[in-house]
Parts: sequence; structure tokens; C-alpha cells
Amino acid sequence: MQSHRPLSRLAFSGGRFAQGSRALPEEVAVALSYNGSTQAVMMATPDALEDFGYGFSLTEGIAQPAEIDSVTAVETERGIDLQIWLHGDAEARLVKRRRTMAGPVGCGLCGIDSLEEATRKAKPVNERSFTLTPRGVMAAVSALSEHQPLHDVTRAVHAAGFWSQGKMLAVREDVGRHNALDKLAGTLIRAQQPPGAVVITSRVSIDMVQKCAALGAPMLIAVSAPTTAAVAMADAAGITLIALARADTFEVFTHMTRITPEEAADVA
Repeated sequence: MQSHRPLSRLAFSGGRFAQGSRALPEEVAVALSYNGSTQAVMMATPDALEDFGYGFSLTEGIAQPAEIDSVTAVETERGIDLQIWLHGDAEARLVKRRRTMAGPVGCGLCGIDSLEEATRKAKPVNERSFTLTPRGVMAAVSALSEHQPLHDVTRAVHAAGFWSQGKMLAVREDVGRHNALDKLAGTLIRAQQPPGAVVITSRVSIDMVQKCAALGAPMLIAVSAPTTAAVAMADAAGITLIALARADTFEVFTHMTRITPEEAADVA
């Protein structure tokens, strides 16, 4: 399926109406089915779905990449069935989890059946070698805006990027901020990547920090503000949380030692 398509619209500007069209992102139901049973249904942009399957499985604590046999996207009349086949301990964990999630794009914790699961501890991130100078942080934010082709066309999607070694190594987009991050995670875990920073176009909620921790990212940079719970979790997980980031300003909330002076070596 295509990620976007043009729709006709009537535009008003300069005191006049004009007929035309605008490209809008596709939003379809994507069922994540594990070993033949649907575990979650998310409204998502129908691209990079194999990445989505791998990333969602990791960041939601369902399976490690090595425990996944295959990920196959099957189109149906009502959406896409993303068929994921697991083996070993992952299959047993899935049965124990007892989670069914119907997730609109604005929700990251829909359907969790316990308070313990919603506030589960994030995996500690022990990476200490990765640092950025202020210039590196702002370069990462600027680079993300330059690698959002779907947003450039539609102005209606989120993005998640991975910045390392002075460049943006990967970017994924989706109508849902959680989906974009899961797609990025799926991209990264299937190829060996150096330590780096996750850069997102959205606010930072607790579940976004949980996903970054599962990915092992030592730094999370966001253009919007975090919640208090997100700051607390990032602090406990050892993640440097940077928010309200722009091309010339940002605020650091946790583990500030990863931000080094400009005269220091910029690991970027």
C-alpha cells in the first residue's frame, strides 16, 4: 500500500476560493498477530511494516530479534495483518502477557491490563561513551527536519531518527509517534549500529522512554516537552533526556554529563 495519496479540496486564500488537491498520509488498521493470534491493532501509515513488526516486538517486551522467525504483511479488505512468528521463550512470554491493544495514533498504553505493566521499569542503559556537544544536539535536530519526505508532502506525520557519528543514519515516519519510533527501532536492531541519539518530533511520554530504553539508546532528543513521569523514568534508566529542542536552543533534564563543552571532542 502507498504511504500517501492526493485528495481534492477547496482552499481559501487571499479572499478567494480555489479548487485543487492535497497529498494526505494513509492511515490504516495494522493488526500485529503473533503465532496466529492478534495481539494489538494500531492505526498506522502502511510502510516500513517489517521494521514496525520487529521494533514493536522489542520495545513492547514481546520478543528479541533472534526470537522472531518471520514478519509478513498481508493485505486484507479492512487493513493489514502483520503476521509475526515467534519461537522459544518469546512464545511463552506472549501467552503470559495477556495483552490486547486497540491503539489510536495518540495513545501508547491502550489495553494494558495492569498498573504494573503501564509503569514497568525501563531496561537500564549503561552506555557511557556517547556524548554530544551543544552544537551536535542542534545539528541532530536540524538534520531530522531535513529527512522527513512524507511530512514535507503531507504535513501530517511524526518522525523518529537516529543520530550518530555526526549524521542522521536512519529516519522513519508515521501518523503515530509511537509507530514511528517502533519502525526506527526495527530498522536499527536488524543492523549493527554505533551508540547514538534518538530524535523525535513529538512530546516525551513515559512509553517513549520505555521504548528508547529497550532499544538501548543513551540519549533521547525531542522537539516538545516531557512529562514528569518521562523525566523520572529517563533518570532511572540512565538516559539523557533533551527536550524543547530547536536549531538554536534545547533543555537537558537528565544525565547532563553526556553533553560536553564545545572544546571537547564531539563524539556525535
